[in-house]
Amino acid sequence: MNPRPILGAAEMRAAEEAVIAAGTLVETLMERAGVGVAEAARLFSGGMPALILCGPGNNGGDGYVAARHLKAMGASVRVAALGCPSGGAAGAARSAWDGPIETLEEARPAPLLIDCLFGTGLTRPLAADVAGALARLAAGARLRVAVDLPSGVATDHGAILSPVPTFDMTIVPGALKPAHRLQPAAARCGRLVLVDIGLGPIPSLLTEISRPVLPAPRPDDHKYSRGMVAVVGGSMAGAALLAATAAQRAGAGYVMLAGGAGAGGPLALVHGAAPDAGALGRLVEDRRIGALVIGPGLGRDAQARACLEVALAAGRPLILDADALVLLAGDPGRLAALPTRPILTPHEGEFGQLFGEIAGSKIDRARVAAARSGAVVVLKGADTIVADADGRAAIGPPAPAWLASAGTGDVLAGIAGAMLARGLDSFDAACAAVWLHGEAAGRAGPGLIADDLAAQLPGLLGECA
Repeated sequence: MNPRPILGAAEMRAAEEAVIAAGTLVETLMERAGVGVAEAARLFSGGMPALILCGPGNNGGDGYVAARHLKAMGASVRVAALGCPSGGAAGAARSAWDGPIETLEEARPAPLLIDCLFGTGLTRPLAADVAGALARLAAGARLRVAVDLPSGVATDHGAILSPVPTFDMTIVPGALKPAHRLQPAAARCGRLVLVDIGLGPIPSLLTEISRPVLPAPRPDDHKYSRGMVAVVGGSMAGAALLAATAAQRAGAGYVMLAGGAGAGGPLALVHGAAPDAGALGRLVEDRRIGALVIGPGLGRDAQARACLEVALAAGRPLILDADALVLLAGDPGRLAALPTRPILTPHEGEFGQLFGEIAGSKIDRARVAAARSGAVVVLKGADTIVADADGRAAIGPPAPAWLASAGTGDVLAGIAGAMLARGLDSFDAACAAVWLHGEAAGRAGPGLIADDLAAQLPGLLGECA
């Protein structure tokens, strides 16, 4: 499945300008957007009476077009405006609306509210009276729909600039924006509906993580060709065992667990206790190892540090998680000298210890961290970001909040190990792991624990073949 591009405000303007320069009229783009809004809103609401809030810019122009088409479909439509467009396509769209236009202050709520006040590019809070009117009208609606973005959120950062109601659906003309996937704005957007306005293929270094393509084993495959993963245990054996089990369930043909007493079944338990550096050094000499996972349950003592040094010197593709990241605190640049790009999977606390303070959005911070370390950085959270040192970045689709549970990060590290060992590029392996992890959580349901995620993985692999 091709990942969908995600465009910041400047990139979206550039994409529209390119289409206009090629001969498409601004009015044509606005008409397509407005028709898409009307059709989606009609299907979503069943034709209930609508109040459309129109701002003075092109987002408001989309609203006037939508109002005209909803009315033509037989819906009862009212329009309330904030200011008047100065001209151009938005002014023409307002002139083409043949119904009355109310002010925000005098508007009464309707069962369906459509917010077209401000779309892409908002950088400052709404005026207090505008925010108050939006809140009042949203509270009085049964269904709330935003066009492009809910008014009051920052396009590129996903920040909340003003109090923003929670919408049931956001209709997005052209392309997704960062705020559709970055928290806290993403939680206000509801269901996303993308409307094609004719921008064509849009190259972007930022995309949405989509379902990976993971072909099933070939008839001539064997356990080593399917991928061999080594997981280094430590002071907390259960964490490493979770990672190793996840690697197995994610399709690795052979998984070695170095340490982690109590492992059983098909896991190759090569050491019953946390290995010392010498033992680990002998283990990683096996050239068949396609991924080495270190960090879950590793510990932070001298023995753990020595094992980490062995792993870094082994020349194997690496997944560094949890304690391994803390042990590297303040020195991520040394990873740039590794022969392959490691995958780092920090949560916010580990990220701060490893990289310190980095300014900007979560996307910016992940990209800077990847450039500093020469690694693929998976910055975990409710809006997980995968960033590569080459500038590529991807945002995971929303995952259940039930993932905020002990051990789920260990499972992600193990899945990433399986993806890396099967031969995927580090960036693609990380993206595949994030998608499988989030989708497994959705299938596992409320109250999930880390073990439940691994149990969902075999079925998901079949859907990705």
